[in-house]
Amino acid sequence: MITLTYQFRLKLNRQQTQEVEHILSVCKSVYNYALAERKHWYNSRKSLVDRCSLFAEYIIPANAPYPNYNNQAKNLTIAKKTNPDLKSVNAQVLQQTLKTLDKAFSDMKAKGFGFPRFKKHTLSFVFPAMLKNCLGEGKVKLPQLGWLRIKQSRDYPTGFEPKQARIVKKATGYYLMIAFQSQESCPDAPVGKVSLGIDAGIESFIATDRGELIKAPKFLLKAQSQLKLLQRRLKHKIKGSNNWLKLQNKIAKIHEKVANTRRDRHFKLANYLCDLTDNIFVEDINFVSWSRGIVRKQSLDSGIGQFINEILPYVCWKRSKFYLKVDKNGTSQECSNCGTHTGKKHLNQRVHSCQYCGYTAPRDVVSAEVIRNRGLIAVGHTVSQNACGDVLTGFSQSNLTKLVKCL
Repeated sequence: MITLTYQFRLKLNRQQTQEVEHILSVCKSVYNYALAERKHWYNSRKSLVDRCSLFAEYIIPANAPYPNYNNQAKNLTIAKKTNPDLKSVNAQVLQQTLKTLDKAFSDMKAKGFGFPRFKKHTLSFVFPAMLKNCLGEGKVKLPQLGWLRIKQSRDYPTGFEPKQARIVKKATGYYLMIAFQSQESCPDAPVGKVSLGIDAGIESFIATDRGELIKAPKFLLKAQSQLKLLQRRLKHKIKGSNNWLKLQNKIAKIHEKVANTRRDRHFKLANYLCDLTDNIFVEDINFVSWSRGIVRKQSLDSGIGQFINEILPYVCWKRSKFYLKVDKNGTSQECSNCGTHTGKKHLNQRVHSCQYCGYTAPRDVVSAEVIRNRGLIAVGHTVSQNACGDVLTGFSQSNLTKLVKCL
């Protein structure tokens, strides 16, 4: 089963915009009410039965069930009979809002996330089911909103059925994300002949085993002076006023432009790498730790985690390229030429020089070569045959010619 998500910009009139804003407002109210209900249930169980709590808490009977998704969805159906705002919104949209809250609690327990917070703004809502014959030329029909005009930047995928739609509010307008699904299965890409190792870094965005050092983009740093000026003006505005809202919108548009530019560069770079090779090997790195360390600003500005974990594997899948993550430990402490352990290197030591075989190269390039060698071993290929074609790993053609003459 294959699922593709296409994004189109909506062209809404004034009435449609008001209706979308009304749905967003009701979804926010439902989410916050359901969260408060769960929070009160937890607080009522904090205090022991033989002593008083230091804080005021709601008293809920001991036999009251936990307000999970099923109970809250049942209460939502009952509340729609007396609440006109709830009745004016599609029932499945509100149910998806409750499912979002339920998933937040599940992630809190399973993944160690923080306790869910109340929402000041809701920026999206989902229609989990689409109508029949809902796609038209430059327009889409949604369950409650009817026909909506879109800026159809590309054709709908053939052989796919629309299964779900999400309306997202951004600084530049409203966007529609349609999930298309096909029952066809897509086999995994086979291992090819040409391989490429990629090392992720901060000074250089990525380094390849072919000696390319691609610098990290600094889109946010370039826009920082403009953001600093607007945020300084925002500080002197009255919170909630029209001028305050205008400045907030300007700042949000700059951030959205930076994100779109970064994402566009990532896709172009991923397609460029796929043009060079059949197999791509990368490090299995936890980039969340990068975003919390001393290099957090550079890491978040370059978007290295988004590129390695999301965009590059998607482009490889779409273009039938083999993609694999290998062990990251010790890639900078190993010589790609002789395979020996050379010891730890300081961050300011950017050149690799092996004391055993004398191989010298940029540190990031050698790490990329080690990643390529590990990937070839993982897929069952011999390094000497596939790493550099007919040339042994770590040897240039001239060095190999000299070696043959000596033998």
